Amino acid sequence: MPEPSLKEKTAKGLFWGAINNGAQQVLVLLFGIILGRILSPDEYGMVGMLTIFTLIGNSLQESGFRAALVNVRNIRHEDYNAVFWCSLLIGTCAYLLLFCCAPLIARFYQEPELTPLARYCFLAIPIASLGTAQGAYLFRNLKVRQQALSGIIAHVVSGCLGITLAFCGFSYWGIATQSLTYLITVTLCTWYFSPWRPTFRIDFRPLKPLFAFSSKLLITNIANQLNNNLLSVILGKYFNPQAVGNYNQANKWNGTGHQFITGMMGSVAQPVLASINDDRERSLRVFRKILRFCAFLAFPAMFGLSIVTHELILITVGGKWTGSIPLMQLLCIGGAFIPLNTLFSNLIISQGKSNIYMWNIIAQVVLQLATVLTIVRFGGSIHTMVITGVCINILWLFVWQRFARRFIRLSLRMLLLDIAPFLLTALIACASGWVVSEWTGGPLLVTFLTKIITAAACYFLIMKLAHAEILQECINYFFKKKRP
Repeated sequence: MPEPSLKEKTAKGLFWGAINNGAQQVLVLLFGIILGRILSPDEYGMVGMLTIFTLIGNSLQESGFRAALVNVRNIRHEDYNAVFWCSLLIGTCAYLLLFCCAPLIARFYQEPELTPLARYCFLAIPIASLGTAQGAYLFRNLKVRQQALSGIIAHVVSGCLGITLAFCGFSYWGIATQSLTYLITVTLCTWYFSPWRPTFRIDFRPLKPLFAFSSKLLITNIANQLNNNLLSVILGKYFNPQAVGNYNQANKWNGTGHQFITGMMGSVAQPVLASINDDRERSLRVFRKILRFCAFLAFPAMFGLSIVTHELILITVGGKWTGSIPLMQLLCIGGAFIPLNTLFSNLIISQGKSNIYMWNIIAQVVLQLATVLTIVRFGGSIHTMVITGVCINILWLFVWQRFARRFIRLSLRMLLLDIAPFLLTALIACASGWVVSEWTGGPLLVTFLTKIITAAACYFLIMKLAHAEILQECINYFFKKKRP
């Protein structure tokens, strides 16, 4: 692929990735605000206790095949077909297993109502399996616009249904139905946009060359789900549904922020890096440019979200969620580094080193689990657990860098040069927003807007005065898209 073609595809993918994730996160926030005002932390906590099991089941049915298909040089119909039928088989078996285990899950949490709710929520696993191969086709071919439309349509349909059910008094059943409707709609849209169709000539032999790579991704994805949802399980076991609800509310807002950037990067990073992984110098150049763009967005967005947390929660979902405010402030600080860590993991996967990716994530999960259980044993608070998790996620960036150095010669100095200017500028800008808002005072909405406007203006001004190349490129590309 020639350089202009690669650059254009990357820019186009990032553009549509931004539209996709931006629109989806706005919809998530809009519907989440309405549901947050209708439902209580306890009701959110009931579904939150089951999230980890659903996500692990989805990881099982996907089995790392999406990333594995991207790395296949000469893809065939038989490859997609084998993945489709294998995912459907695994998804169905996983659902049946979890269906039988639902009473045990309810007993673990000491919440009898979880048995029927779990069996309903776990339907998401076989439903998602029907779209694995089609999703891999769109992902491999950088069909980001089609993925964007699928997600936006699904959020609108499922969000409207979830709100309707909540108003009608369906409580946590409405949240569960919303999640299932989202997956059904995404799957239908993926089938519509993907030209590939499965056939009944079932042959699992094409999976054999994929399995060595995908099996490691499967283990890694499960470890990732454990890492990301560990606190929900611990809080559900040792605290109460309200604690789970407050944590999930805080994590939802944090996720909305960093998933916008992570999703935008993820839509192009692995396919682009995989297409040039045989050219080390070019891979280094492309990776550093994406890294700078990621830091340019992640630090001001997440640090900014952290300083407006108090006003944001009270204005949107109300005073009953005040318990989530300090948790969200901490999570957003760590959330600024999640897109960077994800980008490094995409680099490792694009190099075909799924074993390194797997052991790296497993090591992080083991460390996280050990520290959280130690904190629980000595009577530590939820805040201590969150602070520990944030510190581990930040420090893990330097673990990823050690592996990146091996494959593309990315030194620690290069990493710091690429991210430090944006980190420091974001800190200065957010501190300015905080100081100005404290000085001016006023109602919640005024304070909220003052922080945002001041921090954004300060960040832009510093970037402009420093002649930041990434800022100018973004401006040029945006106005180029606007021209007739």
